[in-house]
Amino acid sequence: MPLDFTAIDFETANGSSASACSVGLVKVRDGQIVERAGWLIRPPAGHDHFVEWNVRIHGIMAADVADAPLWSEQLGRLMAFADGDLMVAHNAGFDMGVIRGACQASYLPTPAIGYACSLQLARRVYQLDSYRLPSVATAAGFADFRHHDAVADAEACAAIMVHAAGMLGAADLPALAELAGIRISQVLAAPAPEATVAPVVPAAFA
Repeated sequence: MPLDFTAIDFETANGSSASACSVGLVKVRDGQIVERAGWLIRPPAGHDHFVEWNVRIHGIMAADVADAPLWSEQLGRLMAFADGDLMVAHNAGFDMGVIRGACQASYLPTPAIGYACSLQLARRVYQLDSYRLPSVATAAGFADFRHHDAVADAEACAAIMVHAAGMLGAADLPALAELAGIRISQVLAAPAPEATVAPVVPAAFA
């Protein structure tokens, strides 16, 4: 099997895992980046407030996503880009949590996704003082990118996986995970949650 996967990165509006406001995607085929995509996302209602800390990190404000499609309008596009690939992300638990949280908040089924974490990989493969994405990417020969731009972060993550695979002589992502001693994990498919409907109160009791 070739070294094929899709790297993904989300930025969020606030501390809610459902508040994705941008996504970056990078498709790797046989160890080479062949496609990049990224777009803004309008978070679901109730998760759409922007806090100063997050804005300071990624520079995206509420006005920037006011006309962007909602998560419910974009999930299909995201999954079509990945096209059944294993996904990778740096601190992947966060990014997979965003997918789960945004689906639940949007009353959508959560798709099944296999994924690996470049942060876990880096801790096994590199000897570094810091395992933040810029430090690991520099060790992998991918430096001076725009950190917290979702597409740039996804590309940095992809570069780490490809570089580590070369170091360990891994032909594909499952082999890389096995050689590095990390897991290929799973987001389990889940049905859409039931929408809560407020009870109708008779006028006499309102």
